[in-house]
Amino acid sequence: MLAFVLAGRRSHDEMTAIAGIASTAWPFLVGLGVGWGVSRASRQPLSALRTGLPVAAVAVAVGMVLRVISGQGTALAFIIVACVVLGALLTGWRALAHAVASRRRQPLALEETT
Repeated sequence: MLAFVLAGRRSHDEMTAIAGIASTAWPFLVGLGVGWGVSRASRQPLSALRTGLPVAAVAVAVGMVLRVISGQGTALAFIIVACVVLGALLTGWRALAHAVASRRRQPLALEETT
């Protein structure tokens, strides 16, 4: 999440002072917390579809509402980038972790020698 904020602030040549980072990040961090609660992330933390997508969707929705309430911008391009980036970040690592965990559970196939 913070990587998203830092990359965005850097791409717009905005200062990376703690106050600026916090100002940009807090709506999405609140949204992330709400998303974790709504999706019950602790039940299936590695599920990209059952956990990652709902967490990302709620984080973006709540984040954008809080940005509007706090007087920050919500341009369409920003909303699209937030959806794509947070969707990828919050589902991608889960999909990768799930694949690795599934792979570890499979027994190794022994090759026959003839």
